[in-house]
Amino acid sequence: MSAKPAFQELDYRQTPLGELILRRRTVLSLDNLEVHEIILGDSFLMSSLFTAVEIALSDLGLAALEKNGGFTEDWDVVVGGLGLGYTARAALQNPKVRSLNVVETLDGVIDWHQQGLVPLGEELTTDPRCQFVHGDFFALALDTSDTASFDPKKPAQKVHAVLLDIDHSPNKLLADQNGSFYQADGLRCLAEKLHPGGIFALWSDDAPDETFMASLKEVFISCESHVVTFDNPIRGGQSASTVYVARRSPT
Repeated sequence: MSAKPAFQELDYRQTPLGELILRRRTVLSLDNLEVHEIILGDSFLMSSLFTAVEIALSDLGLAALEKNGGFTEDWDVVVGGLGLGYTARAALQNPKVRSLNVVETLDGVIDWHQQGLVPLGEELTTDPRCQFVHGDFFALALDTSDTASFDPKKPAQKVHAVLLDIDHSPNKLLADQNGSFYQADGLRCLAEKLHPGGIFALWSDDAPDETFMASLKEVFISCESHVVTFDNPIRGGQSASTVYVARRSPT
């Protein structure tokens, strides 16, 4: 029986943001564990080896919605950034989620899920609550028109929660034009797309940032930063990321 190749490139695309690569590799030191990875230009976007924070983003955001939202109806949720789909799957595991729009600017990433090239592709594409939206999350979030929405089929729709996992942090951006979103005026545009009492949650690979927290506090009635730690079998020990959770005023 032949050994698995250490690296296998599953797809390669040129995009406006740089070279997009999906690869599968075998980690010999972890009992030949098979790992899927997404690389964009010089940025390491996602690995199936590290998913704890992506899952925590959904769990913490939706737990805050359940605790503080006061909603009697089931929830419409938006995920910004598809990646390997772990935030989306965690959201769909919550029985109160009735619809999930996953906004992804790279059509190749959507194709990988639809073609079954990534582990969660079939699970997400066969869930009737889940819809992939090919678009620029930040452009949609900052849209101030009367018909602004994250769902092209539902103009002016407000949602109960937005879970964002795109940039590495509010200060480490995949594209410079994303920067205005993380200022108070940009966050205000997003808040207008939430129901009163709705939740905005964000993943960051950096430690909690007081400047960004100050911007959140200008817009939202409450906000918290959660440090999420996880085992790092490659470097040894633990690594940490941050999940911010902010709530729109219920009035």
